[in-house]
Amino acid sequence: MLHVDCRVVLSRGGGAIEMSKDHRPLCIKERKRIKSLGGYIDNGYLNSQLGVTHALGNWNLQGMKEINGMGGPFSAESKLKLITLTKEDEFFIIGSDGIWDVFHSQNAIHFARRSLQEHNDVKQCCEEVIGEAIKRGATDNLTVVMISLTKTV
Repeated sequence: MLHVDCRVVLSRGGGAIEMSKDHRPLCIKERKRIKSLGGYIDNGYLNSQLGVTHALGNWNLQGMKEINGMGGPFSAESKLKLITLTKEDEFFIIGSDGIWDVFHSQNAIHFARRSLQEHNDVKQCCEEVIGEAIKRGATDNLTVVMISLTKTV
């Protein structure tokens, strides 16, 4: 599974397995990396502009690009994680940071699983996750992609 600026969560028998780590300005490792590259964090935002530290795009933002071949505080470097799927694996939820601002991973798996058990429609389930995120007060952009690994949950 490859990701950049989103979280990927696998439902394994109804349990959440996080396939990725969030790249947020408040993570200690990211703070150190950002500071070493001349960036700063203001009120939880990278260079007062972004709530994520890795993404594709946003290169037009001031102070984010590579400086002197050292890399900039904003990175397009992706991470790769390999996992062997099992018969218990049901689906992946891939969501932008706006989704994870209002859902914990296990909570999102539980919500999506219940939705799929009602109608078994992945597209409708994605729409329901977004609707629920809005109800919970999400203020960022919202994107959800689900990959089903079984015919029914």
